[in-house]
Amino acid sequence: MTIYIPELPLNNHIFPDTNSALSDPDGLLAMGGDLNPQRIISAYRHGVFPWFSDGQPILWWSPAQRATIKPKLVHISRSMKKIISKNNFYVTVNLAFNDVIYGCAAPRADQPETWITDDMLAAYGRLHRQGVAHSIEVWRGDKLVGGLYGLCIGGVFCGESMFSKEDNSSKMAFIALCQHFDRFKGQLVDCQILTKHLHNFGVQNVSRENFTNNLKQYKNIEIDKKCWDKQTIVIKTGR
Repeated sequence: MTIYIPELPLNNHIFPDTNSALSDPDGLLAMGGDLNPQRIISAYRHGVFPWFSDGQPILWWSPAQRATIKPKLVHISRSMKKIISKNNFYVTVNLAFNDVIYGCAAPRADQPETWITDDMLAAYGRLHRQGVAHSIEVWRGDKLVGGLYGLCIGGVFCGESMFSKEDNSSKMAFIALCQHFDRFKGQLVDCQILTKHLHNFGVQNVSRENFTNNLKQYKNIEIDKKCWDKQTIVIKTGR
């Protein structure tokens, strides 16, 4: 079956209406363009994200269902509360962005190939240096054992990927992100695609229309820039 999708020009950063995204494959909106910071920021501001593998053109997506959570509603299971209370890990912000994104890009036992290509690594590295992309790190001693990264678009954190080298470390990163973002009046965490792992935290699917309306409401909110200063996050379990 032949699929026809718009090809983005190099001379502007305008995206097609997300309602024109395909239903099969779900959410495929456009191809081409480039990964310069302005285009990527424009994409996220319109509810679009890049996702492609080596050897493919750049593909841009806006799925019919979007996995999101209000950060203040993050659920901490009883077992995770016990793990947190043991205080075997500590969590930081923006101390090791490059290490986190490379950790997310590393092949996994159930996923030998990665969609985080060299071009994506370079693009999000540039966004980090511009103060748009951020990381949450989970440490045991001086060893990085897990983390996540994504973009902050106003009051929305657009999560990209997470990794774990020890049991529960990526869970720790997600809980820490939600609590930290909530403390600084963040309004929404976009997780893109719902997984069982995310569902356990209270992440739920909403329609594209619902997500787009929330994005319009929150993307121009200015949160305190201190949110992304290098710092340690203390996770609260008595909520």
